[in-house]
Amino acid sequence: MIRAFKLEWLKMKNYRVFWVLLIMYIVALIVISSFGMFLLEWLKSKGADFDGIDPTILPIYDFPDIWQNTTYLAAFAKLLLAFIVIISVSNDLTYNTMRQNIIDGINKKEFVLSKLSLIVFLTIISSLTLFLSGLVNGSIYSHVHGAANIFDELEFLLAYSYDIIVYCSLAIMLSLVIKKAGFVIVALFLYTLMFEPILSVFLENADFLNGTFWPEVPQYFPIHALNDMIPVPFPKYVFMEVDDNVPLKAVVISTCYFAIYLWSINFLLTKKDLK
Repeated sequence: MIRAFKLEWLKMKNYRVFWVLLIMYIVALIVISSFGMFLLEWLKSKGADFDGIDPTILPIYDFPDIWQNTTYLAAFAKLLLAFIVIISVSNDLTYNTMRQNIIDGINKKEFVLSKLSLIVFLTIISSLTLFLSGLVNGSIYSHVHGAANIFDELEFLLAYSYDIIVYCSLAIMLSLVIKKAGFVIVALFLYTLMFEPILSVFLENADFLNGTFWPEVPQYFPIHALNDMIPVPFPKYVFMEVDDNVPLKAVVISTCYFAIYLWSINFLLTKKDLK
């Protein structure tokens, strides 16, 4: 794995687009994880209140709730990491880097490991950024402290990391199928933010489907399952019940898709002509 990562690092370290996208992603994470209190303070400055309640007292940065809150929002930015992976794979296909690597004695398994190592690297950077940001914001705004509270519910950070790994594996598979970075980015963007969400809403809410199995189908969709690993946390602030654990069912479904992506990647590399 170390050799595979070194191979990928040599190709990416001087690539400007890689650094631009990575910096944009890190900045996006910091903004996403920090803008909540600024928004509440802005609402307060504009005279907003919730039945006479000061909006700034909403405990969105309290430990341990901060981990579910920030990871839920940060998961929407994973598209930027997927773009990095797509560009990396597409460049190898466009410039025949993979073929040259094989000629140089690097087999296709190591090629796959190099891409997976890139995903792991991006995941570590992302998770570490979100963890440090959570510690800083929590230390400033949380009304609850103590190690037991700070490190409770960190499973949401693990779920967030797993979300990135599975999603970026999907990006590798699509890159091998479509091969053109621009088309892959558009396809992944539209499927993630439009096609699957619209279909899910339709199946879950269409009156004529009530009483059938169709409203239950969306939970098995790939993006829906990934999103379900971190349940929406904010209704609890208007006294609605929310799930404050990582649902095992969503993890199992996402893992099945992860296995499918890895199998497909291996199949495409061994059976398809990637020239």
